[in-house]
Amino acid sequence: MWYVYFLELANGDIYVGYVGSTPDLKRRFASHMKGQVLSTKAHAPMKLRSYVAVETEFRARELERYFKSGSGKAVARKRFL
Repeated sequence: MWYVYFLELANGDIYVGYVGSTPDLKRRFASHMKGQVLSTKAHAPMKLRSYVAVETEFRARELERYFKSGSGKAVARKRFL
């Protein structure tokens, strides 16, 4: 099982926020909170707003790319945030 997840940054930014994918959601979120992820290091503490579980890494990466696009952000705001 793979997860595509949405983080709310410390400044309350969920409009852009952060979208990622991982097979181990607990470990990955912990690494975000510890400041071990360069792209979110300056924005801790953060909240895990939502996630989607999918079967394959390929599908997770595909969804992550989509949710980072303009139309994907709009869908994510309506459905997950």
